[in-house]
Amino acid sequence: METRPSIIIAPSILAADFSCLAAEVHKIEQSGADWLHFDIMDGSFVPVITFGHQMVAALRKHTRLPIDAHLMVMHPETMIEEFALAGADYITIHQESTVHIHRVLTSIIKMGKKAGISIIPSTPVSMLLEILHMVDIVLVMTVNPGFGGQTLIQECLRKVEYLSEIKKRLGYRYLIQVDGGINSDTRERVVRAGAEVLVAGSAIFKAERPELEINLLKEGE
Repeated sequence: METRPSIIIAPSILAADFSCLAAEVHKIEQSGADWLHFDIMDGSFVPVITFGHQMVAALRKHTRLPIDAHLMVMHPETMIEEFALAGADYITIHQESTVHIHRVLTSIIKMGKKAGISIIPSTPVSMLLEILHMVDIVLVMTVNPGFGGQTLIQECLRKVEYLSEIKKRLGYRYLIQVDGGINSDTRERVVRAGAEVLVAGSAIFKAERPELEINLLKEGE
């Protein structure tokens, strides 16, 4: 019988209580989270402004978990060094955010970090084919980034399936990450499609017992 790979859970800090972030991070780490996901938004690539590398540097002191920085920003090439020095372990940029994708990914790798590439719901996987061999994460957005309260776009799971098939066929190393509308109700569909890393915000941080929610997302029902 084939062993199912462990699912990595990366709670999104954006859903945490900002008045006590260090305590929130500690709680999530103790609850079994695998990574910490930081949604970096610049108010240009997406309509919302969140936080920058200073937040990563501040919370790096309070956790041993890998920090996963998702740069939803225009011209990410101007920010790679800042996030690398702040302590991010994974740095993911958007295919739609720069014309110099290969160069930016190379700069992440040269800084000794894991490089990721992300696509919004309207971008096809075919736009990534030339750089998939370079990356450690492919992040499929299953909602339109920058807007709250959205439900998972079912059609995006076809991209997850396609990326899983490419990975198996060509022996690539990337992890397939999914972000948007992830909760205990959508988990099974997403994992069945091939997701290996799940990003969830409110489903974890607002849970009465986050350890139960994390376990449910990892293991399913």
